Amino acid sequence: MEFQTKYPGPWVDIASDNLLDYDVGNWRHRNPEIDKSKCSLCGQCYLYCPTGCIEDKDTFFRVNLAFCKGCGICAKICPSEAISMKTGGRK
Repeated sequence: MEFQTKYPGPWVDIASDNLLDYDVGNWRHRNPEIDKSKCSLCGQCYLYCPTGCIEDKDTFFRVNLAFCKGCGICAKICPSEAISMKTGGRK
């Protein structure tokens, strides 16, 4: 049996072309927390987030936990060490 899809890969078509329409926050077991007092607003977390769930709010960055997978790339790349990964799953 072969699936017909417009996307390459082992999945079937989804109802929306925007993957941010799907709440997948329950997948993670760690939460990124941003300490605004340490944040230098460099934007590295925003640029390197593979799922694009870090939002630029002009005066701070915020993680959209409905889409964050908890990979920790944002915390690893942060030069100010303003992001820490906290165990505990979805908030």
